[in-house]
Amino acid sequence: MPIDPQAAIEITAYDWVPEMARGRVKDLRVRWALEEIGLPYRVRLVGGAGTEKSAEHLAEQPFGQVPVYRENGLTLFESGAILIHIGEKDERLLPRDPAGRARAIGWAFAALNSIEPFLGTLTILRFFADGKPWQDEAKAAVRPLAVMRLAQLAREIGDRDWLEDRFTIGDLLMIDVLRNVPEPGLVAAHPNLAAYVERGRARPAFQAALAAQMAVFQQARR
Repeated sequence: MPIDPQAAIEITAYDWVPEMARGRVKDLRVRWALEEIGLPYRVRLVGGAGTEKSAEHLAEQPFGQVPVYRENGLTLFESGAILIHIGEKDERLLPRDPAGRARAIGWAFAALNSIEPFLGTLTILRFFADGKPWQDEAKAAVRPLAVMRLAQLAREIGDRDWLEDRFTIGDLLMIDVLRNVPEPGLVAAHPNLAAYVERGRARPAFQAALAAQMAVFQQARR
């Protein structure tokens, strides 16, 4: 689905991030969801990661991050909230039956609250504490918690393709969290988790979203 400059939906994105972050910025989650249900969107670039942000952007996103989602007067920030809003548009992302909807949202929160904090801390320690005398000690303190959470998740998924009986926003968020783990061996230790991530990455909507994000960075280098 091509990006449409006239689309009603707008998302923000960075025009530059460090090499290691390319393909991993969280606007990809929103792009992916929109690709899954075929909704066109336009993109507004807000500068590079870590640069000073405009007053307009800070009014929409008080932490100066991306993505921000705008549609017909509605402005949202935080990827989880945005994905719930998008999911409400189409049952391919969020089931219409109350129980299925509630469980999909529950898994979305699990990805953001039970898994991402531990994996994200390892990412911070790897890339932003490099060379600090306490880096190895801090990673050693956090890693067992990440290992525990991944083992619990692997046990829960078992031999299922998805977290429930079909792909939802819960899977989209969980897969994006897992694919960004800074120590790939942590996920690879669980073959069912590794296969789960690969199923997500193989989805055409993910591939389209990834290509769209990477195209921005490739254009910036020219």
